Order: sequence, then C-alpha cells, then structure tokens
Amino acid sequence: MTDETEIRAAIIAQCRAMNASGLNQGTSGNISARHGEIMLITPSAIPYDAMTPDMIASMPIEGEYGAWEGPKKPSSEWRFHLDILRARPEVGAIVHTHSTYCTSLSIARMGIPAVHYMIAHFGGPDIRCADYALYGSAELSAQVLKAIEGRNGCLLANHGMIAAGKNLAQAMWLAVELETLARQYWHALQIGKPVLLSDREVREAAEKFGVTGYGLEG
Repeated sequence: MTDETEIRAAIIAQCRAMNASGLNQGTSGNISARHGEIMLITPSAIPYDAMTPDMIASMPIEGEYGAWEGPKKPSSEWRFHLDILRARPEVGAIVHTHSTYCTSLSIARMGIPAVHYMIAHFGGPDIRCADYALYGSAELSAQVLKAIEGRNGCLLANHGMIAAGKNLAQAMWLAVELETLARQYWHALQIGKPVLLSDREVREAAEKFGVTGYGLEG
C-alpha cells in the first residue's frame, strides 16, 4: 500500500475494527503508519465513526520532533509511536489499545511469559511490561522503547498494550494475538501455576514460523 489516501482510510478502518471487536473502547486507542518519511497517526479525541481521512495527522519521522500537519492535533501518544518508528526502521505500523486482558495484567505489573508457542511471533520468549509513566510523556516513550526492544509488542503498566508490525494488517494481527495471549495467561493463572515453554521450544516454533530476528536485544 503506497498511496497516502489509502493508508489514511486503512488506519480509520482498523480503528473501527478494533473497537467493534472489543479490542479497544472509545477513543482510548491509537494507530499509526509509516509512509515514506512521514508518520500518519490518528488525531486526538475524535470518535472513530466520525473520523475522516483528512483528519489523520502527519508528522515528520526525522524532521522537527513533534511537528505536525493537519486540521486535528495528533494523538496524545504520538511520542512512543514516533520514537518506535525512529528506532525501528523495519516497523511500518503501530497499534495501541487498552484491551481488557493486556491492561489487567499490566495493572498487576505482569508481563506475559512463554505460555503458548504463538509468543514466538513477538520476537522472544516473553512480552515485557513497561514501567509506569504518565500517558503521552517522554518518560513513557523511553520506558516503551526499553520494553519493546527486540520484540514486536509490549504491555504498558496500568495502561494497555502496543503491537508493532511491518504494515497495518500485521500490526493489527499482532495486537489481536497479544490480547489472546494475555487472556490465555489470565485464565491459566485462575487454575494454578502455568507450565511454561522453554526458550528452546519457543525458538523451535519461531524457526518453523520463519520468524527472523528472534530474541534480538537491540
């Protein structure tokens, strides 16, 4: 997908889909996508059903930090979206939601260990939980960069989750999978102590999936 108008429309479609599926509520989530040298990101506090492609904010990835263009200001979480795109050239899109099970684990300051081999899609044997910082802050972005290093997703303490993919479709797929892993872990905890897969078992799954960059730490 190379046309900017198409990307803007696709961002809105994914926003509406994530709310319809229960992955997010209200305007609490946000989505961004890389388009050449700019980041396209959902505007702040606009209901997705009322959002139009021209409302999507545009921000330079390597230009003036925090500069933006558009009729509406970018999401309050623009910092970690922009900082991830700056640090991770392979990332083409980012999905942030306040999904119930990911957020519940993050409230307990828990990450997700290797409870299922699908975790291999996230680049390692665990999903980390970033330390708490005020939403929209530079401190939160710094914590996110640490938690997502070598991974395609992370939790945010007392906040929600982030999934990062090569494009919008993959980022949304990973967001759904991350919430699924969180739900499975939560239910397993109700039964007792979950039995975790070993690093070797998760690595074997990654190799079978064809996942590259498994376990990279930066």
